[in-house]
Amino acid sequence: MINKLIAGFSEFYENKMKNFRQNITTILLATLMLSASIRANEWTKVVNLKGYWKFSIGDDMKWADPNYDDSGWEEIGVPSSWESEGFHGYNGYAWYRTDFNIPEEVIGYSLKVNLGFIDDVDEVYLNGKLIGKSGDFPPNYNTAYNSFRSYPIPQDYLNSGSNYITVRVYDAQLDGGIVSGDIGIFAYTQGMKLDINLEGEWKFKLGDNLEWKETDYDDSDWDQIIVPGTWETRGWQDYDGYAWYRITIEIPSDFDVDRAVLVLGRIDDLDEAFVNGEKVGATGQIYDDPRRNSFDREYQQFRGYYISRGILNAGSKNVIAVRVYDGYLDGGIYDGPIGLISQENYREYWNNRKKKKIFGI
Repeated sequence: MINKLIAGFSEFYENKMKNFRQNITTILLATLMLSASIRANEWTKVVNLKGYWKFSIGDDMKWADPNYDDSGWEEIGVPSSWESEGFHGYNGYAWYRTDFNIPEEVIGYSLKVNLGFIDDVDEVYLNGKLIGKSGDFPPNYNTAYNSFRSYPIPQDYLNSGSNYITVRVYDAQLDGGIVSGDIGIFAYTQGMKLDINLEGEWKFKLGDNLEWKETDYDDSDWDQIIVPGTWETRGWQDYDGYAWYRITIEIPSDFDVDRAVLVLGRIDDLDEAFVNGEKVGATGQIYDDPRRNSFDREYQQFRGYYISRGILNAGSKNVIAVRVYDGYLDGGIYDGPIGLISQENYREYWNNRKKKKIFGI
């Protein structure tokens, strides 16, 4: 009888715990979906890229050149599979090209291009410069057909007039091309507007060395990476561990360097941020021994680090270095905005968000 009671209690306890875990999982998923929905509402489509694009099967890297003459190319609808546009049964490489103009009123906001779902692999170029990729081309083919393509647009890549987006695609089987999604250029007009936007090319290196925070460290042989974005989507797939980002900037003389905030968006998982060799902030605790590193939901936290007086230099060189540790899955400075903002503008932004939340605006 006692054994039956114990067995019954154990079964009851296990069922309770199972339900509890399921409820917690449901709550976490709902929270993530709500957060994503809120973020999505802060982005405004400023350029509609749905329509007819220039298109050619084959593969030639000179097609990324914005000055390339594509007048002899076909035109096909985007989004749609190229099979449905007359290229039935074709598997292999193809390129898309189109041009657009950026409205002046959104300059200074974070910008991104959404290309929806691409089957199977892609590289995207803005005015001839790579801004993002998903999957791997042959010979190390790896499909990314189920990944939504959204790539940041570095403002220093933009022209004042016409801008060209070119998309290199490889399809292995079945449908191919820019197949579905809300295609366009989006601006973070309902979000934070930075005084100095630092989204774009940063120096990047795998590994860990605290000397890499120093202003006079020579990073000329480091790789380039587009920030924000996970390092997996930038060519460093399946890497977990330490990595560093560095950028060297010159700050305008009219920017108040003594009342500034370094904004680093969201980072997966842990980070330490340095300005001119001085630590200005951290999320989580990074140890030299990776076995001591632990993390929970730091990847969801927004990074905004106040910079103490005397660290930034107006009108001269400044170095920002970010030490990152990723434990598993995606890693890196994956979500913006990224840059510098005055303390006044930073506080005003968060106060306005608080008011909107309270009054349901």
